[in-house]
Amino acid sequence: MDYAEYKDLKIRRLETGILEIAMGEEGKLSTATARLHKELADVWLDVDRDPETRVVILRGIGKGFSAGGDLAMVEQVTQDFEARVRVWREARDLVYNIINCSKMVVSAMHGPAVGAGLVAGLLADISIAAKNARIIDGHTRLGVAAGDHAAIVWPLLCGMAKAKYYLLLCEQVSGEEAERIGLVSLCCEESELQAKALEVARKLASGAQTALRWTKSSLNNWLRMAGPGFDASLAYEMLGFTGPEVKEGIASLREKRKPSFPPPPKDF
Repeated sequence: MDYAEYKDLKIRRLETGILEIAMGEEGKLSTATARLHKELADVWLDVDRDPETRVVILRGIGKGFSAGGDLAMVEQVTQDFEARVRVWREARDLVYNIINCSKMVVSAMHGPAVGAGLVAGLLADISIAAKNARIIDGHTRLGVAAGDHAAIVWPLLCGMAKAKYYLLLCEQVSGEEAERIGLVSLCCEESELQAKALEVARKLASGAQTALRWTKSSLNNWLRMAGPGFDASLAYEMLGFTGPEVKEGIASLREKRKPSFPPPPKDF
């Protein structure tokens, strides 16, 4: 499989059966540009077809796992119907493509874990967070519904009460707390993160592949059953991009201040 077309994702084969997908650059946070958003949605189709890959390790380069969406791209989505449709399709494909990817996925999250990267990080089959990980779903802080993965997986992982608390309030979840509430599989020191991810990947790569893939497919039926809720949440998110709240959300992020959202529509 040739991954040369991927530019924002750095893809390399670590060893037999194990592929690494890395986001970002040294010294920086990985921002979800329009290109990265598309690549992160598409890559799982190629991974699924790749005969040389049994396991993928997804990690962030630099200061964290992933930052939020590029504000210029977010602003374009509020103004351009075609851009909104494109982002909706990619957001949908990212979730369903990783759920339906037959290969095992291990995520290694450190520092900030936000946005499209977080979608893949939490939907991974084995999710590993460093103690310094800061998991945040910031949709409602931006002024749109939490639509890109939250409805399909957070309640299943950590329960409805915790999901509502963190998603409605946009509260930060540390790596240790994420493991405690079941949002991630494992937690470790950042210095041990890459070694732990590779250790888990090697175990998966040496296992019975048909048994693993059929087990994954069966377990992911829980996520597929939550598909209608996810589809609704994503539609609500896209609808929110047409309203006034997201404009204030974007402005407040640019100006680094607390947002002052307008009142809801009459009779809402």
